[in-house]
Amino acid sequence: MSFEIRKIVSYIEETFIEGGKASDKPVTMVGLAVVMKNPWVGNGFVEDLKPQIRANCSDLGAMMVERLVGLIGGAEKIEAYGKAAVVGADGEIEHASAVIHTLRFGNHYREAVKAKSYLSFTNKRGGPGTSIQIPMMHKDDEGLRSHYITLEMQIEDAPRADEIVVVLGCADGGRLHPRIGNRYIDLEELAAEKAQ
Repeated sequence: MSFEIRKIVSYIEETFIEGGKASDKPVTMVGLAVVMKNPWVGNGFVEDLKPQIRANCSDLGAMMVERLVGLIGGAEKIEAYGKAAVVGADGEIEHASAVIHTLRFGNHYREAVKAKSYLSFTNKRGGPGTSIQIPMMHKDDEGLRSHYITLEMQIEDAPRADEIVVVLGCADGGRLHPRIGNRYIDLEELAAEKAQ
C-alpha cells in the first residue's frame, strides 16, 4: 500500500444507561481511523484523482475493515455502519471524498457485513483535534430509525494540514430504548390520515 500512514487510532464506546434507564444489552460503537498523508497536496489542482484511488483505496479499505471487525469481535456482530473523512487545511474536500466514496474502498465493508444499505458518511475539512462524526444506519434497512446513531471522536494531532483522516464506524445495536418508530410506520400513518 503506498498511502503513507502516520498512525491508526481506534475508539470504543459502550453505553449501558440512557435517559436514566439501564439496558439489558449495552450498545458498543467502534471507530477505526487512519491518519494518512494527503497524496494530492502540493501538486496544485489535480484533475484526475483516479490513479491514486485505483492504486491504493482497495488495500486501505481491506486493511481497515479487517481491523474494525477484529475490534468489535466479528462481522456478524455489526448491525449499524458508516464512514467519514476529514481533510486537513491544505487539501480539498474532494480529496477526502476520493478516498471514501469509491467502491474500491467501501465494498470491502459492505461485503464483510453482508450489507444491503449504502454507507452513510460525512466528509469535511478540519484541523488537529477536530470533531469527527461517523453517522451510521442499519446495514440492511435505511428506514430503521433505531440505528440512526453517530459515533463522535477526535484525534488531538490530526489531521495536519497535509493529511486526511479516514474513518470507519460500526455498532452492535441501535440506540438504547428507541421509541420514535420508523419511516414505514410514518408512511402508514400519513396514508391513513390522507384517507380520512
